[in-house]
Amino acid sequence: MPTAESGRTAETCKPRVRDRIFETACALFYEQGINNVGVDAIAAAAGTNKMSFYRSFASKDELVAEYLRERERTHWKWWDDVIAPCEDDPRRQVEALFEGVVSRCRGAGSWGCAAANAAAEIRDDSHPALAVIHGHKAEIRRRFRALARAMKARDPEVLGDALTLLYEGASSSKLTFACKEGPYINVAKTVRSLLDAQLA
Repeated sequence: MPTAESGRTAETCKPRVRDRIFETACALFYEQGINNVGVDAIAAAAGTNKMSFYRSFASKDELVAEYLRERERTHWKWWDDVIAPCEDDPRRQVEALFEGVVSRCRGAGSWGCAAANAAAEIRDDSHPALAVIHGHKAEIRRRFRALARAMKARDPEVLGDALTLLYEGASSSKLTFACKEGPYINVAKTVRSLLDAQLA
C-alpha cells in the first residue's frame, strides 16, 4: 500500500512544470528551429498549457535567451573537459578541440551550433538572445586568440581569428551540405596544417 512517504517521493521526482517546459523547449528549439516552434507547441509537448507557460516565462523571447544560456554552459563544460588532459600544451588543446568538433558533428542528433542557428533566425536587434549569442561568440574568439598567443604564433590575432572561423564553419557545414559527411570531417587536418604554418 502506498504510504505518505512514498507519495512525497513520487512528487519530488516529478519534474516541476517550469523545468518540463524548459527542457521541452530546448529540445524543440534545437531540433526544429526557434521560429518553427510556438508557445502552443511547447506547452502541448510539455503536457501543460499556455497559462502555465506564461507563469514560468515572461515571453518566448526570454525563454529563447535562457535556452541559449544553457547551451552556452554546456558548451563551455565540453570545451574545458576536452582541453583538461593537455592543459600545458596549447597546440594540443586546439587540436583536441577540433577533433572534438568532428566527433560532435558526426554524432546522432547534431544540428550544428545552437547559437549560430539562432542568430540566423533572429532579425530583431532588441531580442534578448542576441546579447547571449554575441557574448558567447566573442568569448570563443578571445579564447582562440589567447591559445594562439600561448603557442607564440607569428600573428596570434590572425591565427586566433582563423581558428574561430574554422570552428564556426565546421559546425555550419553540418547543416549546409547534403552529404553525410561534409567539409567538417577535414577541419582537424586543416587546423594542423595552419598551425604548422604559423608556428614554423
